[in-house]
Amino acid sequence: MDKYEIIKKIGEGSFGKIFLAKGKVDNEQCVIKEIDLIKVNQQNLDDNTSQKEVILLAKMKHANIVTFYASLQEKNKLYIVMEYCDGGDLMKRINMQHGVLFDEDQILSWFVQISLGLKHIHDKKILHRDVKAQNIFLSNNGKVAKLGDFGIARQLNSTMEFAHTCVGTPYYLSPEICENQPYNNKTDIWSLGCVLYELCALKHPFEDNSLHQLVLKICRGRFHPVSPNYSYDLRILISQLFKISPRDRPSINSILRKPFLQKLVLRYLPPEVIFIAHLDTRVLHKVKNKKRREMQEQKHTRQSITVPFRKRQL
Repeated sequence: MDKYEIIKKIGEGSFGKIFLAKGKVDNEQCVIKEIDLIKVNQQNLDDNTSQKEVILLAKMKHANIVTFYASLQEKNKLYIVMEYCDGGDLMKRINMQHGVLFDEDQILSWFVQISLGLKHIHDKKILHRDVKAQNIFLSNNGKVAKLGDFGIARQLNSTMEFAHTCVGTPYYLSPEICENQPYNNKTDIWSLGCVLYELCALKHPFEDNSLHQLVLKICRGRFHPVSPNYSYDLRILISQLFKISPRDRPSINSILRKPFLQKLVLRYLPPEVIFIAHLDTRVLHKVKNKKRREMQEQKHTRQSITVPFRKRQL
């Protein structure tokens, strides 16, 4: 930790603290997450496994995922150094609206970026399991959205996940988690739907003063519709993300293939990915054209074959 100078504490969680810091050499601001491994052990969790999972997840490299810089362990503390996003989190940005709805263009811009970050994780067969507005961070004057805080508190707390979330209010939990059922990456899709709804309505989709009633609302999937001023495509997408059965929810790839999102997807995809996708399309067309020619040649060959006439023997 000698390479960094702590500026101030900016947060605190179940297993440690979060600091704003800067590098002593490059003077670049960063976030340092301090995880207390004694507290981890007190929860009967395997800190070695947890550390491996944390570092594995933190090393995801993508424009829409908060960048991992370094990790180190000193005594009973694990430190993770990550990118600092000066725009704060998305929940803070939503609260700044004071009831004034976001333009649809802004909503979809953030949503596509978050989805691209989530796609990167899902493509590696990893679940985020903690998608929420507080874990999405903004930079570049709010133009860039990045998914963060995955694999840190949530992975360390995985064995106590449901009990822990019920201490607070589980706004983002999917029906399958509420019912203590097995879950897969479709649980992230439900949570993504919660974030999209919040961007449209400036409030949680499922709210109640009673925890029991709130869980019932989540399991029924009933929510107030967003403003009809938003497009039909956007409103339908929200309803698809809130399908009760995980099998009925679209995958992250299906979401990003929606026609009304294509322009934004192309805007935020890295140039090399677009180039590769373009090449893949050209290769696919070549393969299809080759197969078509082969089929035509086979058909022509069959038509040109004459069957010799055999005289009937008397």
